Amino acid sequence: MYPGGLVEPKSYTPFARKMAEKGYRAYIAAMPLNLAVFGQNKADSFIEEYPGNRYVIGGHSLGGVFASRYAVEHSDAIDGVFFLASYAYDKGALYGLDMSVLQITGTQDGVLDRSKWETARTNLPDGTMYVDIAGANHGQFGSYGFQKGDKEAYLTAEEQLQEVTEALDHWIQEMD
Repeated sequence: MYPGGLVEPKSYTPFARKMAEKGYRAYIAAMPLNLAVFGQNKADSFIEEYPGNRYVIGGHSLGGVFASRYAVEHSDAIDGVFFLASYAYDKGALYGLDMSVLQITGTQDGVLDRSKWETARTNLPDGTMYVDIAGANHGQFGSYGFQKGDKEAYLTAEEQLQEVTEALDHWIQEMD
């Protein structure tokens, strides 16, 4: 998991814990200056720990942008990419690759630029799975509190986390 811009990695501990409870090995990348732009290749160390395994990579907000760039450059080791309130810019375009993609957004997200998100859909494969969680906001994809520009969530942080991890679990199982 690549954290959102300027977000402490520990903010994603509840997410990682829930995924581990579902039987997955979950990693949270600590980025230099808490910006994935300076740590795009952080996943190398996780992949080197268990060589020969297949991985999914993803991130929240800015973290998703750089997770997709990593996936493009390491498609030999990555089976899928997930985006939490994020999208793939041109350098992280995943269409044409044999890779599964999941995009999760929230209806109360006041930070995600929906017009850029919509335009960036052309960078994803036709089979991309889209999940829009009713009542979810941007900040609750991590556990770091309210973010300027965001809307108030109609879900509790725990309810949003439950929906996110259930969607991820379903997506991963569909890949098998």
